[in-house]
Amino acid sequence: MQALASDIRAGFSGAVGRTPLLRLRAMSEETGCAILGKAEFMNPGGSVKDRAALAIVSAAEHRGELGAGGTVVEGTAGNTGIGLAHVCNERGYRCVIVMPDNQSPAKYAVLEALGAEVHRVPTVPYSNPNQYQKVAARLAASLPGAIWSNQFDNIANREIHLATTGPEIWEQTAGCLDAFVAASGTGGTFSGVSEFLKSRSQAIRCVLADPPGSSLYEYVRHGTLKATGTGSITEGIGIARITANLALARIDDALYVEDAETVRFVYRLLNEEGLFLGSTSGINVAAAVHLARELGPGHTIVTILCDGGANYQARLFNRAWLQEKNLAASATRAVREPLTLGDVLVS
Repeated sequence: MQALASDIRAGFSGAVGRTPLLRLRAMSEETGCAILGKAEFMNPGGSVKDRAALAIVSAAEHRGELGAGGTVVEGTAGNTGIGLAHVCNERGYRCVIVMPDNQSPAKYAVLEALGAEVHRVPTVPYSNPNQYQKVAARLAASLPGAIWSNQFDNIANREIHLATTGPEIWEQTAGCLDAFVAASGTGGTFSGVSEFLKSRSQAIRCVLADPPGSSLYEYVRHGTLKATGTGSITEGIGIARITANLALARIDDALYVEDAETVRFVYRLLNEEGLFLGSTSGINVAAAVHLARELGPGHTIVTILCDGGANYQARLFNRAWLQEKNLAASATRAVREPLTLGDVLVS
């Protein structure tokens, strides 16, 4: 078999990772710091979760747990499922996804378009036996030749970020960074990146951003799993337990970010940087700007731009939905006089 040239990647799996690091001009100029976003939305499946999906399937294959024609089952808020559906299509596996029923409609549609079998279940606390992750675990156990990918507690998730995302950030900054800040869902990205960066320099601050309704801010600050606020419009981040992935994270501090700030930065990223991104990118950049102001000018801060905004059009980019959530005032757009076509239309 002829070897591929170095600038040609081997299909979907080969295209995962090695994403660019973007300087966020407006936020950098405003704070006097270099605020850099790892463009994970440029992965082939559209999010940072492509890395975990690829790693989890590859690890199961390596252990001999996933054979030809096997089934991959996962409980997910959407993006890991999308990554898994791509990898399963590439490798000939059946993909079965269990999702809570409160996610953006586009995520369900994308998964179904990719050929995944999608099951929606009521949104309930993790303690409930019918919580979506627990349903996925039981479903996988009931299917012959199936694995439960278990992204929250499968440390293949963390290991891929330790092996790839962290080293990429270190190389792209030439080792010149002062802080890494990001929100956590499964904990895989934060855990792997923080471990690698700390292995290179203990001075790099690793700060966790946390939305309303999550218990991680209180855990990091005070050692107690206690929710801050009552719930968030963000999807796939914030949690009330310490996962196996997060348990291995190197966390120096935590920042609490209200939804209004998250939405404001989602729209700033669009209006000022030209980046159409989801809510997790908004909370991450909001936290990066907060940290930049805390550290003062001259520092370099890296965060994660997790996924694109297309899957959130019905909510995050829907004025009526934002008004229902009392968040419309944070979603500012540039005001321009509308054009009329009367003078250019041919009668």
